[in-house]
Amino acid sequence: MQHAVFRKILAVLFGLVLAATGLWASPAGEEEPAAAMEKEMVTDPTTGNQVVAPSYGGTLTLPYNQKDLAPIDPFYDGGRAQWWISGVNDKLGIGNWAIDRDKFGFNSGFFPSDLLTGNLAESWETPDPLTIVFHIRQGVRWQDKPPMNGRELTAQDVEFTLKRIKGWGKEGEPTQRFEIFRMPVESITATDKWTVVVKMEEPSLEAVPSFATGTMAFILPPEVIEQHGDYRDWRNVVGTGPFLLTDIVEGVSMTRTKNPDYWGHDEKYPENRLPYVDEVRHLFMGDEATLLAALRSAQIDMIHLSGGTAIGSVDTVRSLQRTNPELQLGPTWFYNGSAAAMNIRKPPFDDIRVRQAMQMALDLETINETYYGGLARTTPKGVMGQELTGFHVPFEQWPEEVKKTYRYDPDGAEALLDAAGYPRGADGVRFKTSYVFRNVFDIGIIEVHAGYWDAIGVAVEIITSDSPTWTALITDRSYEMGTLGGGSSVSPSVIVGWYSWVAKGVSAEVAGGGAPEADAAHDGFFAATTVEEQQRFARDYDMFIIRNQFTVQGPKAPNFQFAHPWVIGWNGELNVSGWNDFNIFARFWIDQDLKREMGF
Repeated sequence: MQHAVFRKILAVLFGLVLAATGLWASPAGEEEPAAAMEKEMVTDPTTGNQVVAPSYGGTLTLPYNQKDLAPIDPFYDGGRAQWWISGVNDKLGIGNWAIDRDKFGFNSGFFPSDLLTGNLAESWETPDPLTIVFHIRQGVRWQDKPPMNGRELTAQDVEFTLKRIKGWGKEGEPTQRFEIFRMPVESITATDKWTVVVKMEEPSLEAVPSFATGTMAFILPPEVIEQHGDYRDWRNVVGTGPFLLTDIVEGVSMTRTKNPDYWGHDEKYPENRLPYVDEVRHLFMGDEATLLAALRSAQIDMIHLSGGTAIGSVDTVRSLQRTNPELQLGPTWFYNGSAAAMNIRKPPFDDIRVRQAMQMALDLETINETYYGGLARTTPKGVMGQELTGFHVPFEQWPEEVKKTYRYDPDGAEALLDAAGYPRGADGVRFKTSYVFRNVFDIGIIEVHAGYWDAIGVAVEIITSDSPTWTALITDRSYEMGTLGGGSSVSPSVIVGWYSWVAKGVSAEVAGGGAPEADAAHDGFFAATTVEEQQRFARDYDMFIIRNQFTVQGPKAPNFQFAHPWVIGWNGELNVSGWNDFNIFARFWIDQDLKREMGF
């Protein structure tokens, strides 16, 4: 109860801040009285709001900041595959969409494992610390598309997929090696048509969430992979989810259509089959001007972070609210697009003094007030977001010698660069470097940072790249600086997994003698047998990154999502479970009457 009240107080305070800065929009589901009076209304059990009753039909159109077809097979491209197959292929588990939003708002990337519930697996149990038994839901059918042709999903299909992710299939080890691959698994066996038993070599708190909703844990069609050798052609995609992937026009659009044979029901209104909409259409657009014009003209119904198109600039949000005050607003704390990774494996960033100087050059308080209108969080942080209670190290607990290198001190920054052997040249420049900017975020804040770095003699060239290019540069370490999260509110296991490349293989000299410490924290996190132990290792890892300053942290601002008032069932939620973002769109419906009434 105290937690719920606290959440309500925060919501009210945040609303007051938004109102003061011109950013307020009506809560999701609220309509003008004249539009609502003639319609059947129901109570959203997760919020208590009155909303227009669910209805079927229509197209939900959203922007998508992704034009080039990445590999669609998780085996080859891990989490990026979900941009194409989520909502089509499904996973064993899912979040409890019916949970009270005061308990969990689904508006960050962090998803507590205790909120997992059954999906393709109706349930699971752990009869002993080394055994997980998944009971596969009966009556689920593959979509009616060759070569699956609507046959029933079986435990053997699940076994095939999980073994392939683990590297035990015909293709050998996957290119991308996320949670399941790292698990200490002894065996994966379909013991009958509806039961899959996983035997672990050692206990792991990450086992159930990894198998249920892990990055690569989409259950894939065996016949397709056996017939074609992989799952990389979108035309071969067939799943068990609420949508079918029916069309991709490269560089233009992607279309999912309703799966008429989908088994799932709305968790809020269990009598209703999902999905509500007939079609979800994504228009490939990343340019902000195009994006805003499309929203204002109702060419798109929503701007949603799952498409990589949330708005990060407060000025842009203010402008949008002035022109379209009827829009629903959904702030979400997810990923710090103002943070940067520095390639510590080569000069100049192999010297911690240079890394410290890059942080000390930034005046976070002034940036927050002038750029974000005071809405951002400026307290220094590591790679774990403040939302990850128990997993991050609060600033007040940092050693004083570390705290001082995260405070604004341009004179101290210049002194560090002098000591590191980078004096100003005749042109005032100490060194030049490049910054690979991932274009799903707000480039304006990076330009602001570049101005501060220029003031201490560091000339930064910003190179804008799409997500596939950015991913390739980051993973093969061919960048100098680049967009990378910090203070992220995604799963702690994902953060530790992502950042393992930062510390693995780094010399003790570069890492301040701490590389073995990082290895121990990384390995201990995944081997932990209690939540408390896992949190301790996560804090150790967070502190390692903080102390060695592998990242530069800017202010952490919310990402702003928007929806027209005819999109019902949305309360600002980001997803319904990790790495299966498009499943959420099965749970929204369109108030067609209101849309027509508003002239669209």
